Amino acid sequence: MIKKLWDKFHEIIMYLIFGVLTTVVSWVSYAVFTTFIPTISFWGITIDLTTTSNVLSWICAVVFAYITNKIWVFESKSWKPSVAFKEFWLFVSSRLVTGVIEWVGLPLLIKIGFNQSILGIEGMLAKILVSVIVVILNYVLSKLFIFKNKEKTKTKNTKA
Repeated sequence: MIKKLWDKFHEIIMYLIFGVLTTVVSWVSYAVFTTFIPTISFWGITIDLTTTSNVLSWICAVVFAYITNKIWVFESKSWKPSVAFKEFWLFVSSRLVTGVIEWVGLPLLIKIGFNQSILGIEGMLAKILVSVIVVILNYVLSKLFIFKNKEKTKTKNTKA
């Protein structure tokens, strides 16, 4: 029975596991960057700490998510350069779409009053709310557009 459930929900379970780990990577790196990165100013423009930390944490999360999604979630076996590049390009492009949602969403939520501190980290409530939305969108985009060649590996897995 457990094997049947695993076979039926393997992809979703793995996505949730690595989605949580990706979120942890994002949150931990956000906390680290918020703590250690100073406010950045260049060409007379000042970028606030939460924006800088959010962008850097997003980059860390995207790199981690691509590797884990390719290998363990959607089990894309090909590392042939044309396949891997296409997947990577689509993955990063889709993450840019959800990244924009996060980049705009975090300061917007903070501005409208979700600036509550959690574990002493300013803006963390807004970060959590935005992360939930982004995780759901990322699964849909990965499943439908990036790693859609799943049928071959599904057949292989059910034969084993």
